[in-house]
Amino acid sequence: MDRAPDERDGESETGPGDAPEGASANRVGRRTVLGALAGAGSAAVAGCSGSEPDDAATSDLDTDRLDELAARFAPTLYFDSAEPWFPTDPRPYTVEEDGETVVDGFAAFDGYHERYDETGEPPNPTVFYNGMRYEDSPLAVVQFWMYSAFDQFTANFHWHDWEVLHVFVDLDTGDPQLYVASSHSRSVPNNEFLDPDPDVVPRILPELGSHSSTLSVNEIPDGFRRVGEEGLLADITNTTIDTVEDLLGIPIAYGLPRDEGARLPFVVPEYEGEPIYEHPDLPSVTEESLVDGALTIRSLDALRSPPTDLPLRETGIAYRHGERSGEDGTADDDGTGEDGTGEDGTADGDDAALADEVAESVVEYELVESAELEDISAFTGPQLSFEFAVPQAVEDAVAGHITTTGVPWEQPRYENPTLDVTAGNHRSELAARYDAIADDPSFGDDAAGALDDVVARVTRATETDEAPDGEGLTTTDAGVESFVLIESDPEAVPTFAGGVAVANGVPEGDHRLTVNGAGRTPHSETLTVSADEPVTRAGADGEIPLVAREDARKVELDDAESDADLTRTAVEDDFAGRIYDSAIDGSDAVYVHAGGAYTTEVRDADDEVGAYRVNPAADEAAAEEPIRIERPETGAAPLAGYVADVAEETRAAVAAAAAESDDGDDDDGSGGGGDGGGPSNAVNGLEKALAAAVEAAERAEERAREGDREGTDRQLENVVDRIARIEERLAAAREGLPPGLANATGKRIEQATKRVEQAQNSEKL
Repeated sequence: MDRAPDERDGESETGPGDAPEGASANRVGRRTVLGALAGAGSAAVAGCSGSEPDDAATSDLDTDRLDELAARFAPTLYFDSAEPWFPTDPRPYTVEEDGETVVDGFAAFDGYHERYDETGEPPNPTVFYNGMRYEDSPLAVVQFWMYSAFDQFTANFHWHDWEVLHVFVDLDTGDPQLYVASSHSRSVPNNEFLDPDPDVVPRILPELGSHSSTLSVNEIPDGFRRVGEEGLLADITNTTIDTVEDLLGIPIAYGLPRDEGARLPFVVPEYEGEPIYEHPDLPSVTEESLVDGALTIRSLDALRSPPTDLPLRETGIAYRHGERSGEDGTADDDGTGEDGTGEDGTADGDDAALADEVAESVVEYELVESAELEDISAFTGPQLSFEFAVPQAVEDAVAGHITTTGVPWEQPRYENPTLDVTAGNHRSELAARYDAIADDPSFGDDAAGALDDVVARVTRATETDEAPDGEGLTTTDAGVESFVLIESDPEAVPTFAGGVAVANGVPEGDHRLTVNGAGRTPHSETLTVSADEPVTRAGADGEIPLVAREDARKVELDDAESDADLTRTAVEDDFAGRIYDSAIDGSDAVYVHAGGAYTTEVRDADDEVGAYRVNPAADEAAAEEPIRIERPETGAAPLAGYVADVAEETRAAVAAAAAESDDGDDDDGSGGGGDGGGPSNAVNGLEKALAAAVEAAERAEERAREGDREGTDRQLENVVDRIARIEERLAAAREGLPPGLANATGKRIEQATKRVEQAQNSEKL
């Protein structure tokens, strides 16, 4: 798994002597070296084996040292201007239940907003910290835990929310080694940065509503950069999955969609079928308490097309530790710089100045040791749910339920923070530096051999100008992020970076993967995750094109009355190529764009093939009804029938184009060809060649259905000859055809050639 020569952990192309103004030249050079050290296995996402690494045990940090490190690395957080839920203290909302102390979801949600409304300021701004050191090692970790009363994410809203920043520190040198900021779930890689500048205060950019945390390490304090650009460092040093670099080619982590130019609509949370703000136990919660309505939709299927006017990210409130520096921005210690500042306290001063400059307002938070919360045994609340539509022959939906958040101090990562390191190159580097960290192949350099990731790029299907009007597609960037649900995990995975989907830790075996997006019809497929394949590509060779609801037609395939045992189906557009490919169990359904023209391929248990022509433009009278393929078959007969259908469809279009051309001829009847020749005659010749191919393909189908192998083969040879004649006629007729039709004819003849070859090789008539 060699890494591409130009892949350098996403950093900009500045060398050690070309550091951007204000950056550390040595640090840039060191990162380049470390990127090379990460090398072969940099692709892996930790945790793929399902087992835990054999790291050294941890113990509590000395109290004074913990307090010192916590004060030094306490992050500054830059929130979205529409953020409703800021880090707070959950203790005011505790209740006693069955002799245990719990935080009630209704009490926390309602109480938070009651306090916020009374003062007009975020209540009880607090960040909690915890510290561990690995035994017999200088490696320690300070964790910063942030609690929010609610999480409103389009497919993942829930009561309570805990996010964490891990700061790995070398106690001998005092230098930070790695930042790990939590993402949405263990299925989505965290945002991580190796060897951050020790003189820069850590900065976190929480995602609106969900609080998934991205890092900010460069000179843009409130903006996320996945890769280095314009002399700026990248904000993460996660690396690509090398085996699918041609598909993704970017550092894999959730990031911050609205900073990366992608739209992300938020959905109104519901409880028992009603908007949550209508619940009688939430009198202080109103519609205005949720994410701003300008960014919110009622449901994913409420729109006919994806939203295009959602605002991008703007910075609102900044949270910073209130005791880090004095009023003049200088350090509150003895000036030694041991708290992360220089002797003049410039790090703290710069941090304060940046926050004041870019934020609407700055809130100072209290830093509290999380040990003070450890008597809380649970964070409670009823389940909230979301629904994903799944296209099947009979439409249904799968509901996934999100439970309340867990208790941080009962999670394994609370005592062993390396469990939250999700980039294989980062674990490998920690293991190289510290004996306490296991050099576990399933978590490090050799992880690609056992990786169980499912990856895809979600795109948007639109009509192409290269095709006849309404009969050909292309795929473009999605523009709006989508959500992926794998049946083995009830937690939906958001796409990032404009449509990249990565699901980590998917068990070996067959899975149904479903993609939903605002204003788009759902996509669903069955895929197999195999231990023999390091990465499973979903979709058609890693791409999943979604269709706007207003442009969608449903294609249904039902083998209830068929003799074929169908196991797989695929759909190819004349211009966009294969856009759907899935294992099936007899029947299937897929949404296609009404402006495309398709070949639907089926395969059976014996790997025999059948093909059917689907052109929504020819079925406009029943545009609201599904296009059904009844009694699908495999073998030479349906393949020959397909060739006849596509040749006749093309012949009719060529004839119509010729007639239209004749209607526009001059009175001399030349047809634009001069002396009865030229393009007009060539078009007529093309039509005749297509008609001959139709007749030969129909005869081949008849012979196949009669069980006449010899006659079938003979007629298929005739079809091959007719196709060769079509190719000759097309070359001569291009000048006389509309460009789109000429292009389409060439594409369809390629399909016909492929299907004739399959018919000739088929053992089944």
